[in-house]
Amino acid sequence: MTAAMDLAKRPLLVASALIVALLVVGEAISPGFAAPQQILRLLIVAALLGIVAAGQNLVVLGGREGIDLSVGGVVSLSAIIAGNVMNGADAGIPLALVACVATGALFGLVSGLGVTLLRIPPLVMTLGMLGVLQGLLVVIRQGIPSGRAAPGLSEFVTRSLVLGVPGIIWLWLLIGILMVLLLTRTVFGHRIYAIGSNERVAYMAGVPVKRVRIALFMLSGMFAAIAGLCLLGYSGSSFANVGELYILPSIIAVVLGGTPLSGGKGGYPGTMAGALLLVILQSILTTVNIAESGRQMVFGATLLVLMLFYGRGRAMRA
Repeated sequence: MTAAMDLAKRPLLVASALIVALLVVGEAISPGFAAPQQILRLLIVAALLGIVAAGQNLVVLGGREGIDLSVGGVVSLSAIIAGNVMNGADAGIPLALVACVATGALFGLVSGLGVTLLRIPPLVMTLGMLGVLQGLLVVIRQGIPSGRAAPGLSEFVTRSLVLGVPGIIWLWLLIGILMVLLLTRTVFGHRIYAIGSNERVAYMAGVPVKRVRIALFMLSGMFAAIAGLCLLGYSGSSFANVGELYILPSIIAVVLGGTPLSGGKGGYPGTMAGALLLVILQSILTTVNIAESGRQMVFGATLLVLMLFYGRGRAMRA
């Protein structure tokens, strides 16, 4: 019991140890799995998931069992919008970025208003928003979008930028630094932890709970939109429902990083480690020819185990 409680207090350490262990397992299964170039490719994929998980992390930290299920739809829609705006031209990248971020912020705003003003549970509200986004994707796809990624965007995501490291990895590192500063060095960050720990007490202390929660959903949508733009650069073209593959993993990455779904505790460095861990696990499952359905089952089981593990740790501490 004591050992489990100690491990539950160190989720980042646990995730880091599991990353090393999985790399060793992967190398044993497939020689070259842990080679530097292969690790860079894993980091690119992990960055895409990690950027989505950044917004998910903020929503979860805000408490009220907050989960943003709409991130998958925002990722897919943003990739399609970006592809059609830039249509293979580097000159269209700035406008595509603005369009994607605005789209993510808009849908996040709607979700936030539904949760705060209408008091709809986050799970229900964002699930409904995901349905709306899926409907929009169907309408758009009937028009057969012909857009594609600009060469500059693809190079940023997939090719080395500085010190042999692709630009998206540097972007992910920058987001990680900004997230840490936001959560630990700003009033807004302190308010997130306050409402996640006890919303009623935070409100009585003068924290603008509704505004903070709306901002969290908007940030979640914006991060998902940025991920959708980068995903377009990674794949070269957009296709419907690709973002749905990020919904469950983004939640698992957050929980694996030590942020309980009850909110009020945790941070982004652990989420970054959780995202990388999941990508390595998925790569191993792919290497041993596990189908997509099987991988989703593994991810679901992983989430359940994590909930039991960290939940038990909190119960023992109490």
